[in-house]
Amino acid sequence: MNLPNLISLARLMAVPFAVYLILHQAYTAAFWLFVAAGVSDAIDGYLAKRLGQSSTLGAYLDPLADKALLVAVYVTLGHEGKIALWLVILVVFRDVIIIGGVLLQHIARGSVKMKPLMISKINTTVQIALVAATLAELGLGLDGGLLVPFLFYLTAATTLASGAAYVVNWGRQESEIVKGGP
Repeated sequence: MNLPNLISLARLMAVPFAVYLILHQAYTAAFWLFVAAGVSDAIDGYLAKRLGQSSTLGAYLDPLADKALLVAVYVTLGHEGKIALWLVILVVFRDVIIIGGVLLQHIARGSVKMKPLMISKINTTVQIALVAATLAELGLGLDGGLLVPFLFYLTAATTLASGAAYVVNWGRQESEIVKGGP
């Protein structure tokens, strides 16, 4: 196992600690763990490219670690009443739809070539920003004013847009296949 994969694995192993910290109202530590996870995500990607250590394992492990951390933190913050439950359900449901769509494509075609859509990248950034701002308010006592409410609604909007974009994209792909296209 190479260094970038070890960093991704460490991020995945940090998930239960993040959940524990939030459940025990250790929001300052949870904030810094979340920040460290974000930094480690940038570092493992950089190292994989710089050292020529991109791998199939890393291609699965890195996004798995990212998604596991983000979903676990959303669910835990929702459980603790720090993020509205309906938003948590929306965020998780979108991920379930995307994973389900990928699995269905894999079953139907045997392989899946999927690149993240721009709206999905924006959505992930906004979801991360909401968690970071929420944990910063709770743990560091920062008063973001309207930042958290703004990010809350922006997260809802980008989550809906991203989920819909994937469904539309898959519909187009299937339509092209039926018509004899790629």
